[in-house]
Amino acid sequence: MMNGSTGQRTGGRGRFRAAAAALCLLAGALTATAVGSSPAAALTPPVAITADDLSTWQTNGIVWALAAGDGVVYAGGTFSTLRPPKAAAGTNEQPAVNFAAFDAATGAPTDCSLSFTISSGTATVRSLALSPDGDTLYAGGQFGAVNGEGVSNFAAIDTATCTVRSNFKIAVSATVRALAVTSDTVYLAGDFTSVGGQSRSHFAAVSTAGASLLPFTANADEVARAIEVTPDGQNVLLGGDFFRINGTTTHALAVVDATTGQLTKSYAGFIHNNSTVQDITTDATGFYTGNEGTGGGVFDGRIALNLSDFQQRWRDTCLGATQAVAVYSGVLYSGSHAHDCSSMGAFPDQPRKHLLAQSVDDPTLLPWFPDTNDGIGEPVGPRVMTQTAKGDRDYLWVGGEFTTVNSAPQQGLTRFANGPDTGAPWVPNVSLSTLNPGKIEVNWQTSFDTDDGELTYRIYKDGSNTPIHTTTGYSVFWNRPQLSWTDTDVVPGETYSYRITASDGTNTSVKSPAQSATVTTTTEAYPARVRSDGATLYWRYDEGTSTFAHDSSGDLNNGFLRNGPAYRQTPAAVAGPSTAIGFNGTNQYAYSNRQHPQPTRFSVETWIKTTTNQGGKIIGFGNLNQQNSTRHDKHVYMRNDGRLVFGVQSSGTRTIATSAAYNDGQWHHVVATQGPLGQGMALYVDGQLRASNILVSGNENYPGYWRVGGDNLSGWPNRPTSNFFAGQIDETAVYPTTLTGSQVSAHYALRNS
Repeated sequence: MMNGSTGQRTGGRGRFRAAAAALCLLAGALTATAVGSSPAAALTPPVAITADDLSTWQTNGIVWALAAGDGVVYAGGTFSTLRPPKAAAGTNEQPAVNFAAFDAATGAPTDCSLSFTISSGTATVRSLALSPDGDTLYAGGQFGAVNGEGVSNFAAIDTATCTVRSNFKIAVSATVRALAVTSDTVYLAGDFTSVGGQSRSHFAAVSTAGASLLPFTANADEVARAIEVTPDGQNVLLGGDFFRINGTTTHALAVVDATTGQLTKSYAGFIHNNSTVQDITTDATGFYTGNEGTGGGVFDGRIALNLSDFQQRWRDTCLGATQAVAVYSGVLYSGSHAHDCSSMGAFPDQPRKHLLAQSVDDPTLLPWFPDTNDGIGEPVGPRVMTQTAKGDRDYLWVGGEFTTVNSAPQQGLTRFANGPDTGAPWVPNVSLSTLNPGKIEVNWQTSFDTDDGELTYRIYKDGSNTPIHTTTGYSVFWNRPQLSWTDTDVVPGETYSYRITASDGTNTSVKSPAQSATVTTTTEAYPARVRSDGATLYWRYDEGTSTFAHDSSGDLNNGFLRNGPAYRQTPAAVAGPSTAIGFNGTNQYAYSNRQHPQPTRFSVETWIKTTTNQGGKIIGFGNLNQQNSTRHDKHVYMRNDGRLVFGVQSSGTRTIATSAAYNDGQWHHVVATQGPLGQGMALYVDGQLRASNILVSGNENYPGYWRVGGDNLSGWPNRPTSNFFAGQIDETAVYPTTLTGSQVSAHYALRNS
């Protein structure tokens, strides 16, 4: 049975249903538009739920189960009290023993109060499902009584009176973890091996009329965790830890006949043996699984399959177990603790992200990134999702182990809606460049918005409230590319200021702090030579206070600055208006926004100034960007004694080192190159070749990020005390070619020009 306004199936766990719509994914390209062109949309289609969390009452424990209908949300789990939104634990609490009901539109509890208890051990509600007519709420878990009425891990609640149905009782031998309901049948999944005194291994079905056990038999050899009925009612989708159903090999997923339980479709070898199915949901054309794995090389992501033939439509390969999935308006929303989606072209291994969205037709991550923390319990963050409508709004509720939502305290429950979108994008980080006479180049790091990828940027000049330029750009949290616009309506010797806003079409950031620059009358010799020699990354570190290292190479290869390094250090390494940056030797570094393929030929160039005796990495290539890399080479580091080392991985660690120390508090020009056999490795300091090995022409093959100021040095010879460099760095450049000795010496000679 369907809710006409939302497409919600009122049985099962009240998950989303898809609305019929043609979907298309936005490309990641950056496009420019004229002033006054159409702005970005408030939500980037097909996303239709905002990332703005709404005020919601909290639990003092874990929410394992949700069901929703008629504007009411039912929550079950392992908790004992509720408290108001934003209230600290222990504040204004009211009893709620493993169950509560809420108004979907306000987030406040209703007067339906039930207590799920057990005589020994810890009672918990692990599954909830509404009957298609909404009259009965079925609850499963581990409990022996509801409001004192004796039951056995399974109960039926009359929703009108909020009382246990005494005419619906059947004994289930162990925990019920999932439920699905049709007009005449309740399907159960869990740990049990008997139902109603008869053998049923982990899956069973009972009649809604009198709780009598039905012939349906789908015996599994391991725990069952998910169950859904196909929209046509003909089949049941099973998920869990199992390797066999009714003796036939099918791991973690199976499709069985809704009446008999006999296999319709098996999935031997389809899901990794160390992975399980934690949740299943459906829409009109497909079904979708959330998967959890243990150990290396496992499958943790989501799978989309067609209902027409039960074959795979797509699967993603994010790492970080998926616990809950829900479909709304053509988008699959999921709760997980995803930490590495690099295998599918998204974010590399980094701190966990707990809420994601994808098109039902494409696994590409969509720009929807509200977040929770891991919380308590295992901990893994979100555990369950459900949806209902009330008034003119649809609501997505999320329950789990988390204790924060969008970085603010909020435990156990949160909710989102299909509008209004109230969150503004981040304020753009802006940097100005005056390398060429008669021009000011305005560069900025694209912003981040939790539910919008395509943002509109407006540039304001000299305090005007009318933008001088408007453009759009696509960005997500792991990919915030540099945009650039050149102002030629300037006079040499005059000073101009610029501010930029970012807008999602509804919400606009405040203007960025004003940045000023004076138009140069001559070309700066040093940066001109770096650019003419082919640098494809060139960071001059002239920003004020931001996370942005703008790229002056023309290749828009910008960097992120992490943990607040010291900006605008003077005197800089090279004459002119440019400044240097200082790193603390503890946790500060910069990394390239863009992930790069292995460079087979390359040169890295930078200037350093330090008195450290703890060494540290100066520049290098690593596979991660927000934590220490697990693969790392193509780097220059300083030993504790101040000597410099250039190293690559090529059939083992290969290094060359200087004989002199360079931790004398003076600026030093450092260049490392690697070319083909005969050129090999070379390390230059202050314009002179200091070490070389012409026989080492290879390095380790992996995609990665250029990092400056720190990264892993584990396993490298004469490893210094610190992975991070304490000192000043300036004028960092990377080239896809091998600089010659004459080019290197020419760069050094231009330092005072």
